[in-house]
Amino acid sequence: MPITVGQDTAKTRKTLRVGDQSLAYYSIPAAETAGLGDFSKLPAALKVVLENMLRFEDGGRTVSVDDIRAFADWADKGGQNPREIAYRPARVLMQDFTGVPAVVDLAAMRDGIVGLGGDAEKINPLNPVDLVIDHSVMIDEFGNPRAFQMNVDREYERNIERYTFLKWGQSAFANFRVVPPGTGICHQVNLEYLAQAVWTDTDQSGQEVAYPDTLVGTDSHTTMVNGMAVLGWGVGGIEAEAAMLGQPISMLIPEVVGFELTGEMMEGTTGTDLVLKVVEMLRAKGVVGKFVEFYGAGLDHLPLADRATIANMAPEYGATCGFFPIDGETLRYMRTTGRDEARIALVEAYAKENGLWRGDDYAPVYTDTLSLDMGTIVPAISGPKRPQDYVALDKAAETFRDYVTGQRPDWSADEEDKAEWTDEGGAVAPRDIPGDRGKHKRARVRGADYTIHDGTIVIASITSCTNTSNPYVMIGAGLVARKARALGLTRKPWVKTSLAPGSQVVSAYLEAAGLQEDLDAIGFNLVGYGCTTCIGNSGPIQEELSEAINDGDIIATSVLSGNRNFEGRISPDVRANYLASPPLVVAYALAGDMNVDLTRDPLGQDRDGNDVYLKDIWPSTKEIAELVEQTVTREAFQAKYADVFKGDEKWQSVETTDSLTYDWPPSSTYVQNPPYFQGMSAEPGTISNIEGAKILAILGDMITTDHISPAGSFKESTPAGRYLTERQVQPREFNSYGSRRGNHEVMMRGTFANIRIRNEMLDGVEGGYTLGPDGQQTSIFEAAMAYQEMGTPLVIFGGEQYGAGSSRDWAAKGTSLLGVKAVIAESFERIHRSNLVGMGVIPFEFTGGDTRKTLGLKGDETVSITGLDGKIVPLSEMPCTITYGDGTTREITLKCRIDTEVEIEYIENGGVLHYVLRNLAKAPVAAE
Repeated sequence: MPITVGQDTAKTRKTLRVGDQSLAYYSIPAAETAGLGDFSKLPAALKVVLENMLRFEDGGRTVSVDDIRAFADWADKGGQNPREIAYRPARVLMQDFTGVPAVVDLAAMRDGIVGLGGDAEKINPLNPVDLVIDHSVMIDEFGNPRAFQMNVDREYERNIERYTFLKWGQSAFANFRVVPPGTGICHQVNLEYLAQAVWTDTDQSGQEVAYPDTLVGTDSHTTMVNGMAVLGWGVGGIEAEAAMLGQPISMLIPEVVGFELTGEMMEGTTGTDLVLKVVEMLRAKGVVGKFVEFYGAGLDHLPLADRATIANMAPEYGATCGFFPIDGETLRYMRTTGRDEARIALVEAYAKENGLWRGDDYAPVYTDTLSLDMGTIVPAISGPKRPQDYVALDKAAETFRDYVTGQRPDWSADEEDKAEWTDEGGAVAPRDIPGDRGKHKRARVRGADYTIHDGTIVIASITSCTNTSNPYVMIGAGLVARKARALGLTRKPWVKTSLAPGSQVVSAYLEAAGLQEDLDAIGFNLVGYGCTTCIGNSGPIQEELSEAINDGDIIATSVLSGNRNFEGRISPDVRANYLASPPLVVAYALAGDMNVDLTRDPLGQDRDGNDVYLKDIWPSTKEIAELVEQTVTREAFQAKYADVFKGDEKWQSVETTDSLTYDWPPSSTYVQNPPYFQGMSAEPGTISNIEGAKILAILGDMITTDHISPAGSFKESTPAGRYLTERQVQPREFNSYGSRRGNHEVMMRGTFANIRIRNEMLDGVEGGYTLGPDGQQTSIFEAAMAYQEMGTPLVIFGGEQYGAGSSRDWAAKGTSLLGVKAVIAESFERIHRSNLVGMGVIPFEFTGGDTRKTLGLKGDETVSITGLDGKIVPLSEMPCTITYGDGTTREITLKCRIDTEVEIEYIENGGVLHYVLRNLAKAPVAAE
């Protein structure tokens, strides 16, 4: 399907010749010659967006000459000019947790357009879409050679309904490909194979056009590919669906913060240590809604794998993206990963011709800057519940004890108050720990009794694209395992260990180096190719261990090489979660206890009873680099990605139907036709004031999309569990919220149902509870349904950074389906704010220093917001009346976070998909 470029771009359209290739492209220097402005000082990340304006300039219908000139003004104004623009990414990336509901919506839109008298074939992606199935594998089996195959078998058993549906979508929709299960994590597959740095396609005239590779993805860590100079970021599934259906993404020209890297990494440090410091610094700086671009002499010493790790965690530092310009390292990585030589030559020529190359003279204007000397980086971890909670490794044990003291005021760690416990089998307990005042519990683990306590590590997982995409830290982890094994060390028996690489290439080079055998020997067997622990698919820990933790109120811990450690995300049995490099994950599995100071204390004893310290098993930078050079080869990448869309025999045997619309199975508990478009009128309505709304929840700061829409497991006592039980689904088959995102009935019941969420309407209660219309405590779902029956609108109150974390569209979808009309918070994270608007829920921010606390909200108030039924302009301020339980009232002013003109239309239509569907129903069928 050809791209449709703008019709008013003749002055900037030029020809680029590379070898025997001759391609059209849109020239930024030509735009300068044409008098559109001086763009020479723009950061490369912003030049990518500028090229998009040049390519789609159409006289002002969506992109105007003034939009282009605004980029020159941005540089003149010191890196600021928040003009609204219409941006069109080249492609869309999905994973299955967010991709399944997106395809469900597309299927429902086909039903909807037929209901409006339109043609089902109008509902097709106009931009290429790749969906990678990576979020479904769960770690049921671990620590043995059978783990991988058994987990794959269970994955298919659990998810066959979803896989059948996705396979139908692959055949029913044009421009839509599925990467089957067991291949890798979407961001790693994107980085290693799908991304091209410079994309090519034919336009409506039939000529091949070269342009920057750009994308949006239905996962917040889409940003990882920015490490390869591919501009991309996460959006909610609803926004991605609009983009794939041809809708431009409405955005403001962003500020760009320059992050200068200088110096070189020191011996004994890793790219993970670097990124954890970067996250801490940028969170403190405040970069929400901004681009971050990395520059400086330090990039000359920073491999692309480390760049990708930094770019991956842009959601953790709050930025839209963390971009690295094209340079020699970009080309080297493309060559190593098997990209075509003609493409590599095109990338170099295009980048140099269009001002996107980072050379010695690269010195753009930035909105603001900060700097880091990489020579100051030390080994570190992050936790216990936020990625920005950076802790230098030598302070980790002390900081954990401080955390426990905060959780348990009577718990101290004074040196004089420690007791050494011995289990019944004669083994020393995991760590000298505080005695009478420490929480501890006996547990029988694999046939032996052990004492567990606050700080016992029960999960250690090498997982996530963030780090498994980086061969330096993966080889490093293998070498730590090899040295530990040689000395006779192994994981502690209470630690659930796992290795879940982001692509099959990782297994290829670990096996080529002989390191997989060493990892297996200490329990890090391959469990699958997918997100696993990082997305909450840790699987169950041993039942006796789980019971001991919960009966004893133990603060058990996990250590993972992932990017997220929010409360309740990793495992319902774990309250403290730490992010670490893969080598440190191995070390912590050997220690088995967060109270162990890895920089001073022994990890265990060798065969002769001698203490073994971290320094004894830590590999040198030279050792790692030599093995990377020997084993990470172009041939390995080419071999593993040769049949990436084919899948194994299991995938090939999945049967599906050949039809334009989906035959929704009425008995399915995984895929149901959502109610969004049922009974929809051909014309949009108008925006109404919110009158007499009740409060569904009052929430605190940093309420993440995990809090709003958890992805992990749930119990049969929950509303979602009761729904499934009523349909004869056994608890063993519940799977997870994430896997059931194609069923709105499950997801509505899971909204605001995180086990750690705290509704301030209730005193000291954790979990998804609130006060119902009768004033009694009940589940949020049941209260919302009762209010819906009464015809009462609902609002949510929140604190700062509301909606942080994953680009989880169900956090907005569920909010909408519960009947919430507005969310009122101190501030919003970018993606969730957009998702709320996309689902017809209006975000509001407090003004004038008001907060939920200064207003003294209890939950029995009534809220009315006026001014919505008039002519709304973006970012309007509107009056809000709060009527308290005693009848008194208070007037406050709220800022309406409908940020752009097109978002007003989305709200009028009831959401972005309704807007797109109505427009498509009216439009003539496009010629092929």
